[in-house]
Amino acid sequence: MPRTVAVILAGGEGRRLSILSQKRAKPAVPFAGKYRIIDFTLSNCVNSGIYHVGIATQYRPRSLHDHIRVGRPWDLDRATGGVTLLQPYLGRSDSDWYQGTADAIHQNLDFIRRPRPQDALILSGDHIYKMNYDNLLRFHREYQADCTIAVRHVPLDEASRYGVMVVDEDYRVIEFEEKSPTPSSTLASMGVYAFTLDALGQALHDDLQDPHSERDFGKNIIPRMLAQGQRIYAFPYSGYWVDVGTVQAYWEAHMDLLGDEPLLDLLDRDWIIHTRSEECPPVNIRTGATVSHSLISDGCVIEGSVEFSVLSPGVQVERGAVVRHSIIMNDAIIHAGAVVDRSVIDKRVTIGRDVHLGWGHDYTVNTLGNLATGITLVGKNAKLPPGLRVGRNCVLTGDLQESDFAAETIPSGAIVSAMTA
Repeated sequence: MPRTVAVILAGGEGRRLSILSQKRAKPAVPFAGKYRIIDFTLSNCVNSGIYHVGIATQYRPRSLHDHIRVGRPWDLDRATGGVTLLQPYLGRSDSDWYQGTADAIHQNLDFIRRPRPQDALILSGDHIYKMNYDNLLRFHREYQADCTIAVRHVPLDEASRYGVMVVDEDYRVIEFEEKSPTPSSTLASMGVYAFTLDALGQALHDDLQDPHSERDFGKNIIPRMLAQGQRIYAFPYSGYWVDVGTVQAYWEAHMDLLGDEPLLDLLDRDWIIHTRSEECPPVNIRTGATVSHSLISDGCVIEGSVEFSVLSPGVQVERGAVVRHSIIMNDAIIHAGAVVDRSVIDKRVTIGRDVHLGWGHDYTVNTLGNLATGITLVGKNAKLPPGLRVGRNCVLTGDLQESDFAAETIPSGAIVSAMTA
């Protein structure tokens, strides 16, 4: 009988990640070369001794399901417990697509209750961090909390993106507000919740009686429990944690991995981030190549220059090509003479000879792609023709072919698809 059952919410569409989540769920987006975003939460579970884990999926789940399978890389392929993929279903009298985070848990309450645990851990599958959940659960039980929320301080100008709270001297929550435009606190929810089983069941039942509820933990469940006088506590966390929900945050989290003292240590043998890795040959760095402050995955062939960048398995950088401040995903090819600057390149993209991504000094904002700092995105399977000049804050969608490009220059802030190229 496990003391804790964890459910990872991994069904979100992740629209703010633009074309990176166009063909995959946000937790399945590649990260740091060899990982997927969800690997961090899954690894936190097993490193914390939690081996009864459900993953609630919904939006474009195939790549996520293919990645998780039976959970072997995380030691979750077990006869008792292990990992279970929880998909929405349609029954005779109830259930449907998940209508919110709380609804996803409500539809899978039987999964949580079946092994009769003491507590339930509700987690987000789209955050990058390392946390020992055992410390959170000890705090939760010591204070006899109905619900405990992991929290950390964020800058005041970012606090409106989160649920924030005011606590007393014992860290009991006395005020909570979800994504307020004028936040009264900088103590932000990390989307990590510990519930007693009875409190969770009652809270979900009460929420179901409210026809106006959005079925969301931050908007509905926590405020209602607080109003009812339930014991809600905040567990302070000071380690590295990033919600990679935007392209800017995703790019910055990668840059945090680089440099002489990275903010997140992926080499920590005491807290291994597990993943499913395909068999690839070793990295091949050839004569004349230069690589600095970068993460290079297996199977990469480097003949050109790579600096302050993250390369996934199988990437080729030909002689004379330059990659800087960029994220390059699996099997992309950067042909000779190309320059890739401050860009995110999805899987199996081909960058033609002498292409320049991140060209010029124009930083026209891309309002539809929510890009303003010069980051350019290139979608899965796109093929860029030789000599193309692409400005900054651009979005080039997936599956573009060389014949789709009528112009040799794409201005900053542009969105290019097969319909518009």
